[in-house]
Amino acid sequence: MNVLWILAHPEPRSLNGHLAAEGQRALRAEGHRVEVSDLYAMGWNPVVDPAGYAHDPADRFQVAAAAKQAYESGGLSPDIRAEQEKIDRADTLVVQFPMWWFGMPAILKGWFDRVWHQGYAYGLRGPDGEWMGYGDGFLAGKRAMAVVTMGGPGWFYGARGIHGAVDELLFPLQHGTLFYAGAQVLPPVLIFGADRFTPGEGRTAAKELTGRLLAIPETEPIPYRTRNGGDYDGNLVLRPDVAPDLTGLRAHTA
Repeated sequence: MNVLWILAHPEPRSLNGHLAAEGQRALRAEGHRVEVSDLYAMGWNPVVDPAGYAHDPADRFQVAAAAKQAYESGGLSPDIRAEQEKIDRADTLVVQFPMWWFGMPAILKGWFDRVWHQGYAYGLRGPDGEWMGYGDGFLAGKRAMAVVTMGGPGWFYGARGIHGAVDELLFPLQHGTLFYAGAQVLPPVLIFGADRFTPGEGRTAAKELTGRLLAIPETEPIPYRTRNGGDYDGNLVLRPDVAPDLTGLRAHTA
């Protein structure tokens, strides 16, 4: 595999730092190629601004149009271009972060905001002129997996837990970002109770993670419904006969 590992944690001596180091070591030991975007170590700028897209600040900044124009004309800033080149080289993406306030850290959200722009990650048409997304797109043929630590215990994130079901909390990333872009999204690696981990528990978590990483080629992806697979009507609403008793996020998984 050619893996791009995107890490969003400010402390390399943390549990996240330990997991990232052990996971990358295990992949390389098995002959896999690993590139790393350690966003905090890189000093990644998460803020969308005109400079990233060579846009004249004297003109109105229409973000999507400016980004597409910069991409097509070669005007992207070097940091954005470098991340896109890493994505293009990879066949597998690992996105690792601690869950803060029910989502990803701002630096990681800013990575997606700046790098996954119109013309590169969305607003694309297929060979027959159809709009791409949700099952096809620029990540078609690639696999993606989230590695997420959470401070609370697992039952907080169960179907009836006070924090809400973890699959629903991760739906914007897994379905709305990774699957939208065409990736086969694998079930996430979830580390609960991370704030109170002992060294022994950290080693156990690292062993679980390495096992999941090495099994990526054989792991079945989450069976999200594809945009062009026949489950949706012309307005991209599920047809009445598809999962008629389900509403909300669960209805979009076969």
